[in-house]
Amino acid sequence: MRLAVGIVTMGRAAILADTLATLAAQSRAADRILVCATKPDDLAGIDTGGIEVSFAPPGTSSQRNRLMEAAGDCDVMVFLDDDFVAEPEYLAVTEAAFLGDPTLVVTTGALLADGAKGPGITVAEARRLIAAAPEVTDGYPRPAYNGYGCNMAVRLATVRATGEMFDEGMVFYAWYEDLDFTRRLGRHGAIRRLPGARGVHLGTKQGRGAGIRLGYAQVVNPVYVARKGVYHWDRALRSIARHIAMNLLRALWPEPWIDRWGRLRGNLHGLADLLRGHVDPGRAGRLSP
Repeated sequence: MRLAVGIVTMGRAAILADTLATLAAQSRAADRILVCATKPDDLAGIDTGGIEVSFAPPGTSSQRNRLMEAAGDCDVMVFLDDDFVAEPEYLAVTEAAFLGDPTLVVTTGALLADGAKGPGITVAEARRLIAAAPEVTDGYPRPAYNGYGCNMAVRLATVRATGEMFDEGMVFYAWYEDLDFTRRLGRHGAIRRLPGARGVHLGTKQGRGAGIRLGYAQVVNPVYVARKGVYHWDRALRSIARHIAMNLLRALWPEPWIDRWGRLRGNLHGLADLLRGHVDPGRAGRLSP
């Protein structure tokens, strides 16, 4: 089996360099490491020897599609965020899962910690968490609803046979583009969580999009995906309500690392568009920060 690692990046060269360094510690080396950036500055100071670099307009969906298109000789694409630190067995466990189950089309790993839910985690902290993690005693793959974009893998033969790709109408940070894509792939096989494929998502705040655009996506994208029939409406509505409530409650005392006012403004723009019958994730790109 040929295994490719695909990483999308924009404006976080120092973080990307650390992530690439951790890949060298994998017990099963990637056959190819592909990085899709938006401009040369995204790779400033990085030794690109042994790494295949491409460029695409900013946007998680469009950049990930370019990575899959470039991996024509590979069987599995492992998508890692540029701020994800993988345990040394991550790729080996992922490969074993795909080899052992021909029905498998998507896997997603187990997070030891997710800095996206807080102020973020440093690389040093991530390494300590990995070193201190208990041994996996039951690594049997578990059913999963979808793949989580910071660390997930897809069977490329299924991608090619079905023509499924990331929806490039979901722009910038995209929000739920991973859920949308993996749920569509899941119509053709199994989605599994791998307890033995572990790592830490740093949740680095640098390079994130404007709060107003993310807030808009928090409201519009769940409806957009639910209308495709790949996301349950009750989940979509609960997601929208949860994020609006959180942004509303925290707007007066926001966390230093989150633009709560911007997200709330985006939420309101999204609600107004839904009331008018407009469900267009691309409008997030036309909102001024």
